[in-house]
Amino acid sequence: MKNIVITGSTRGIGFSMATEFLRAGCNVTLSGRGKALAEATQRELLPFEGKYIYVPCNVQEKANLQKLWDVSLAQWGGIDIWINNAGQNTPHLFSWETGETDTENIIKTNLIGMIYGSQIAATGMLKQGQGAIYSMEGLGSNNMIQRKTILYGTTKHALTYFMKGMAQELEGTDVIAGRLSPGMVLTDFITKTPNGQQSQVMVNEKFRKTFNILADKPTTVAKILIPRILSNTSNDAQIAWLTKRKAAWRFITAGFRKDRLI
Repeated sequence: MKNIVITGSTRGIGFSMATEFLRAGCNVTLSGRGKALAEATQRELLPFEGKYIYVPCNVQEKANLQKLWDVSLAQWGGIDIWINNAGQNTPHLFSWETGETDTENIIKTNLIGMIYGSQIAATGMLKQGQGAIYSMEGLGSNNMIQRKTILYGTTKHALTYFMKGMAQELEGTDVIAGRLSPGMVLTDFITKTPNGQQSQVMVNEKFRKTFNILADKPTTVAKILIPRILSNTSNDAQIAWLTKRKAAWRFITAGFRKDRLI
């Protein structure tokens, strides 16, 4: 039985991962910006009462992340896996059209928050003698450039570099660092803008066609990722769902697929 902490885990892929960890018998700390879990979320987690806690956390604030570690440590007695999942996007605009607030928020959440979380987890895990730190890759991690999404891609490109570097720095210890690559996942992150409106990419027919070929539901991805995370002992591992080979096969067989996500 392992103890897990996941930032940004009240919905989407973060929540699906938390649920799969709970199904696997783990103890899980969920976190998000809200003061408490939504009632609907609490109802979904009823079968796991006593196996999870919720800790409010704004990853832009290092003190919040330290509290997330401290409360989780006090609750579970140790933390085996820490996942930096909290992420943010910007409106679908050219980089020079993106406002100052949106620009700062995406960097503070996706990059600075991920670094803070990794620093705190590494410090605590080295002290306790073991652990694993993972961060969530995304568009940009593989050098792909998509116009009007380059601020997001910049943060993910930097995330990959940082996690590879941290893995090298942790070499020779009993703490490992790695990356999770879920591919394209159907979440509000894709379908909505930061202010809750429909994303402009959703009305782009070319994007919709590609998305329906490559994307999966969060629950589908989580069921594949969690067993691999739990069994991984390798430093600098990339645990990927949508590999190049799998993507190529999906394009080849696209004409036979009947399920459409959007």
